[in-house]
Amino acid sequence: MFRGKFDTTIDAKGRTSIPAKFREVLVDSFGDERFFLTKSIPMRLGGEQMNYGLVIYPYTEFLVLEERLKDGGDFGFSVDQLAALRRTVLVPAVECTADKLGRILVPPDLRKTAQLERELHFVGMQKKIDIYSQAVWAKVCAQDEQNFPLDAPGLTALGL
Repeated sequence: MFRGKFDTTIDAKGRTSIPAKFREVLVDSFGDERFFLTKSIPMRLGGEQMNYGLVIYPYTEFLVLEERLKDGGDFGFSVDQLAALRRTVLVPAVECTADKLGRILVPPDLRKTAQLERELHFVGMQKKIDIYSQAVWAKVCAQDEQNFPLDAPGLTALGL
């Protein structure tokens, strides 16, 4: 599983380094150094504007997601919602492999969508990695504080 938050940068050409710990998990836990980089689902983080991050899916996990979205299954999505999911997540996806130094090139359209300029946060989210700009990450954290289930019985059940 991917765990933790790692801070790094992206250069003007769109190169950034995947944290070594995450590269190890890709190979050790998912058996492949290949992965897919794509847009995250849109997030409303205050105001009307939608915010995006990027997501790294291990190669096999992305293939499972693709298969699930192929015919929609029993997820309760309308035809329009399913098409929106495909266009948002599948269409912009690029297959990647990090170079020997752990660097990847983030395509310009994904950089623009996620507002990636200099400072980045790689966030381990169990079976995927989220990537956020510094500005969007601050909004995500603020929203998480509002959404946190302070008095939920489930917290005790989880052991938190």
